[in-house]
Amino acid sequence: MKKLSLLLFLSLISVTSFAQTDLELIQETLTDYIEGTANGEPDRLQKAFHPDFNLYTVIGDDSLRVWDGQDYISRFQQGRKSNRIGRIISIDHENNAATAKVEIVMPNRGVYIDYFLLLKLKEGWKIIHKTYTGRDFYGSKE
Repeated sequence: MKKLSLLLFLSLISVTSFAQTDLELIQETLTDYIEGTANGEPDRLQKAFHPDFNLYTVIGDDSLRVWDGQDYISRFQQGRKSNRIGRIISIDHENNAATAKVEIVMPNRGVYIDYFLLLKLKEGWKIIHKTYTGRDFYGSKE
């Protein structure tokens, strides 16, 4: 009986030690976005984003631009790498909802700051909303 209890205990420990936390799963989703855009991997973008997501930004004279998410993904060609360098700045999550901030440096173009809303669905953590802004390397707004 002691051997069986020990075996069950060890099995439980090994299963729990390999289970990813929500924070790690959110980081994985954001990494799919960062690396998918940098390395021309539309499949990783499809994995990171919910199919119905949109992007939002302000253009021109403070006009709202809404960009269809699937159109955004379609602009990344398989294997076509870009000079994008991304890093996760922050993540805040509670239960099945999260927000995140990511910085994307595009040499010779500037820096973009992306803000994400994520939800934990049955498929896992998905980006459901992206809003972004930018600045050049001298700190001015895009």
